[in-house]
Amino acid sequence: MFNTTELGNELQALKNEVSRLLNIDDGMLDAAKSRADTLADQIKAALNELGETLSEQEDHVEALIAERPIATTASAFALGVVIGLMLRRS
Repeated sequence: MFNTTELGNELQALKNEVSRLLNIDDGMLDAAKSRADTLADQIKAALNELGETLSEQEDHVEALIAERPIATTASAFALGVVIGLMLRRS
């Protein structure tokens, strides 16, 4: 009734297939890791550049605020009122 030879053959075929897939996955895993490392390095470089740019712009904004403190304060107040009105309507 129950054919153990056929079941054994199917299990061996399954074992071979899983073994083959695991070997392929190791290569794919190494390639993916390499690409992820490269991408991480590119992101770190971009973030460093962005940090430097923001630092430079921060100095520029501080200078503008120092030159016109009343105009800056009035602009910030007006922007706050506009945002408050927009949030009230939603």
